[in-house]
Amino acid sequence: MNQQLLDTSRKEYNNGYYKEKLQEGLQFQDIVTEALYQRGIIVIGYASQKYQQTKGENMLGAEIKRDGKFRETGNLYIEMSEKTHPDKPDYIPSGIFREDNSWLFVIGDEKLIYIFSTKYLQMLITSKGYAKVEKPTSRGFLMPLIEADKYCIRKIEL
Repeated sequence: MNQQLLDTSRKEYNNGYYKEKLQEGLQFQDIVTEALYQRGIIVIGYASQKYQQTKGENMLGAEIKRDGKFRETGNLYIEMSEKTHPDKPDYIPSGIFREDNSWLFVIGDEKLIYIFSTKYLQMLITSKGYAKVEKPTSRGFLMPLIEADKYCIRKIEL
């Protein structure tokens, strides 16, 4: 990995960037939960870290991720693994590869969300050859929005 990128990530971590991103993600989960509730889909989130790590984010089995850059990049960033700090050596499965009750993957921003089947996304990774991305704390792939429109279960404007 690029040393400059790693150094920048360490600095951001120490300056509270990841804590800020976590809060942004939690707020986005609330927005999605409310939007789905208005459409008759009830999402009951797990509050404790233990349940979130062993069972999943919520009882519905929906992994919810905010992608604040997809409009400018033209791609959704679909996470596959992560680590909690740039200096940790190993990535753990996350996103569509979380080892919990997740069967849905919800991604987007405050104006638009896409809902996918996690199993279908896993299959697409191997069959489509999407560009892979490695960041200091995350690994994933880029799905062009035209493909997202084609393969999502549902696209919801908020």
